[in-house]
Amino acid sequence: MKIEILTLFPEMFKGALDESMLKIAQTKGYVDIEPHNIRKWTYDRHRTADDKPFGGGPGMVMKIEPIDAALAELKGRCEKEKQPIVVLLTPQGKKFDQHFAQTLSRTGHMILICGHYEGVDERIRDLVDAEISVGDYILTCGEIPAMVVCDAVVRLIPGVLGDESSLEEESFEGGLLEYPQYTRPAEYNGMKVPEVLLCGDPEKINIWKKEQALKRTERRRPDLMIRKEKLKYEDRRLKAEI
Repeated sequence: MKIEILTLFPEMFKGALDESMLKIAQTKGYVDIEPHNIRKWTYDRHRTADDKPFGGGPGMVMKIEPIDAALAELKGRCEKEKQPIVVLLTPQGKKFDQHFAQTLSRTGHMILICGHYEGVDERIRDLVDAEISVGDYILTCGEIPAMVVCDAVVRLIPGVLGDESSLEEESFEGGLLEYPQYTRPAEYNGMKVPEVLLCGDPEKINIWKKEQALKRTERRRPDLMIRKEKLKYEDRRLKAEI
């Protein structure tokens, strides 16, 4: 998979891309992640990538010209039938979730655009295929959300994590939070590991895990339960129509 990132601050990605799973995935050739400095596609002597907004208002707005030029060059390197999906990181985008991460992990090639300042020239939205928000809060720039997207997507690429079964039991897979996890010692300061996990009966343990995942989701994230039921309903409706 190829991930290209259009950013005003490429140095920010060094720590995230050079450690842990993302580093291993790149080293083993599962993914190629390349940040590009947007200022490379500016042509004035000050390398200007932003300007004051028309109509007045606080802050600065990212200009359309350098981003358009960057996308034209990067997409021009690809075959027509293998064009990348272009994603803008913005608070106004669709909320990023596990389902969205799975979709992106199957694209093969994507370009992430990191918003900054007071936002981007509205016309930039005509150049992208999707807009992503990582949550209902304000960040200084789109670089951190881009790192989040990279991490969530790359770990879904087959082979990256080694044990594919580990993906199936994580939070949000299947629409539920993950069940409680324990390790040695079996008792610590009076706090004990549930007896069922020590019984050695795989069937009983699996039942306990499913029950705990359900209880935890109902208690902590009831919204996920509502969404899961909605998806089930829509799936049944589509099957009925077919």
